[in-house]
Amino acid sequence: MVSNPYSATAEEQPSANDGGAEALEGDLYLRFYVPSGAEFALPAIGIREVLEFPPDRINIMPNVSPLLLGTINVRGRVVWVGDLGQFLGDPTPVNSGTDISIIAIENQGVVLGLAVERIGGMAWLKSNQLKSPRSVPDSAAPFIKGEWLLEDGSSLKLLDQVNILTASRWAN
Repeated sequence: MVSNPYSATAEEQPSANDGGAEALEGDLYLRFYVPSGAEFALPAIGIREVLEFPPDRINIMPNVSPLLLGTINVRGRVVWVGDLGQFLGDPTPVNSGTDISIIAIENQGVVLGLAVERIGGMAWLKSNQLKSPRSVPDSAAPFIKGEWLLEDGSSLKLLDQVNILTASRWAN
């Protein structure tokens, strides 16, 4: 079991001016939760931005996959928003009673918004401590690269944003 898979959270990061920047190890990831309480991470390099939108500003579109909540306008660009938890097999939809946290992922100019329950923050995670996922539903397996085992016995699963972005499941 990994005692501490990340070296610093966003709040603990030393600044470049204090001489401690070399203490940061690993790569930067965004941690977040889906409605079931499961925690996931995405590499910061594949994230375009993190947004908060009230449900009434997400434009519902007819005749699309039930995984898609609709579209949003981000500085003049139309971005589709999907419920990441349900995409991964979580039966509980994202809470639409309050502002919805949306992680905009991008690959080769294509952007997709992933609605999540809440954002956990940024963390430096060590890729050499990434393990094969222990128990993952078959429906989610193609989208999970691995997991970090945390001190409390829980796990933090690393998602593959390219596989999520290009999945045919969004079209069904």
